[in-house]
Amino acid sequence: MANSDAYLIGKAKYKDHDEKKSEQYERHKANMKKHTNIIITAAASLLIVTLAGREFIKNHKKEHNDKTSINVSENTCEDIPDTSIPDTSISDTSVADTNTPDTSTSEADNLDPTYENNKEQFYISEIPDDIFEKMQGKSYKVDCTLPRENLRYIHVLHVGFDNQVHEGELVVNKDIADDVLEIFKELYESGYQIEKVRLVDEYDADDEASMSDNNSSAFNFRFISHTTKISKHGMGMAVDINTLYNPYVKTVDGELSIEPANAEDYVDRSKDFSHKIDHDDLCYKLFTEHGFEWGGDWTHSKDYQHFEK
Repeated sequence: MANSDAYLIGKAKYKDHDEKKSEQYERHKANMKKHTNIIITAAASLLIVTLAGREFIKNHKKEHNDKTSINVSENTCEDIPDTSIPDTSISDTSVADTNTPDTSTSEADNLDPTYENNKEQFYISEIPDDIFEKMQGKSYKVDCTLPRENLRYIHVLHVGFDNQVHEGELVVNKDIADDVLEIFKELYESGYQIEKVRLVDEYDADDEASMSDNNSSAFNFRFISHTTKISKHGMGMAVDINTLYNPYVKTVDGELSIEPANAEDYVDRSKDFSHKIDHDDLCYKLFTEHGFEWGGDWTHSKDYQHFEK
């Protein structure tokens, strides 16, 4: 009986001991779980802070770069000096001859070289009063037999030897006005170079002065050189083109006459040089297509600048 009681008492003590150990284990387990949660929370907080810090640094850097870019752009516009060279080009020939008469024809500044955008610059009209007044005693001489109403004023554009666009003026007979205007339109569209197209009155109707300056012109009441016959120019039925490079040549009393006198270098037509009119030249082709005769085909004299009807 005593042994049985002792067993029961020992068993109860052992049970109490086990229950205490179990309780201690559970408390330890709970503490470990709490510590683990604290560690996880701390780690998560650190990660969030780290990511937020990186994003802040990234945004701050971007904002700084944007501001720097803006400042550089502004400084570039404000601080770099203007090094552009002002346009000092002259629309007419580069070097003026002080002996050349006043040729105050207004030039076509900043014009688009295409004909389609400059149609209004090509026109025919009756002789304006100011032009006719300029012609008096010059191309339209006192003994001129051609009525004013038979003449027409033509305004054109042409490409000069400087490859710039220039305005040109001609006076012709009304019977060839349409042809001449059309020819100059086609020459312009093709970029054909004509140095000057001025009224001969700019040279006081002096043919030699006009030709030696390489001026292209038409009407000038005069007689054919070395004859008493009124020339085609005197009737407004002829046009001369690039006169210096395409002279009038004739043998008179056994001597060679060259007009203009300074065109001696261009008498030999076997030579190759710029602005020479021959059968392959566009100017020749256009004038002859419109029914004009070329002076370069004459037998007893050669007028390489000359086209007439």
